[in-house]
Amino acid sequence: MSKLGKLINCLFVEQKKFFKSNLPLLTILAFTLVPFMAGFFMFVLKDPESAENLGFISTKAQILGDTTVSWSAYLELLTQAISVGGLFVFGFIMAWIFGREYSDKTLNNLLALPISRNIIVFAKFVVAFLWCCLLGVFVFTLGIIVGSFIQIPGWSTEVLLQGATTFIICSLLTVVLSIPVAFFACIGKSYLTPIGFIVFTVVFSQIITAIGYGEIFPWSIPALASGISGNPVLKHYSILVVIVVGILGWFMTSIWWKYADQP
Repeated sequence: MSKLGKLINCLFVEQKKFFKSNLPLLTILAFTLVPFMAGFFMFVLKDPESAENLGFISTKAQILGDTTVSWSAYLELLTQAISVGGLFVFGFIMAWIFGREYSDKTLNNLLALPISRNIIVFAKFVVAFLWCCLLGVFVFTLGIIVGSFIQIPGWSTEVLLQGATTFIICSLLTVVLSIPVAFFACIGKSYLTPIGFIVFTVVFSQIITAIGYGEIFPWSIPALASGISGNPVLKHYSILVVIVVGILGWFMTSIWWKYADQP
């Protein structure tokens, strides 16, 4: 069988394992909250009196500070949510796809197959990447539906295109930054180590951003690009930093699978 044939078989097997699990449903449910929470904040800001009459606490609107009610602000809020929350959800997807082989005791059987380990790793990353991208599309599409339902003012094609562009860029950056999680799932041989790594990067990114070096710390870059600290900031060297981190994560994971002792 050719390498392409083996890759196709691996992709088929990996997607079958993935979609037979509860992870797709859980990640969809997790990201479903994002548009509804953003829409809720816009609703409270738009009409605080009605929100208070319906039993909501009007002071919750203060969470967004001086944010104005507009499609631009709403799409920016969606982007900020996926830039931060995506580190957890996308990272957990990577951790599950690679860590489950250890928890389910299937790694030895997988490595015994007459297929290159690099092909197996590549197939796993492809499935994870495609599902993360589909989740991003889901969040943005549902966000448009929710925003239209609550009739947020300021709609225009230009605003939509600009918001979509920023959302796509930040989503892709966040997905790329989730790649190293796979390596920690391998060295930890469980879910605990990669989850700890995710929490560490999220917390540490807040500290690095606060002291003014967020533009060079990979896990701070998507949030800064989304405008979470004010105006969106995305330097060319910041993109390069994220790409390098993603490549290193992929390379280290492949090296681990190829050379690490597998009992």
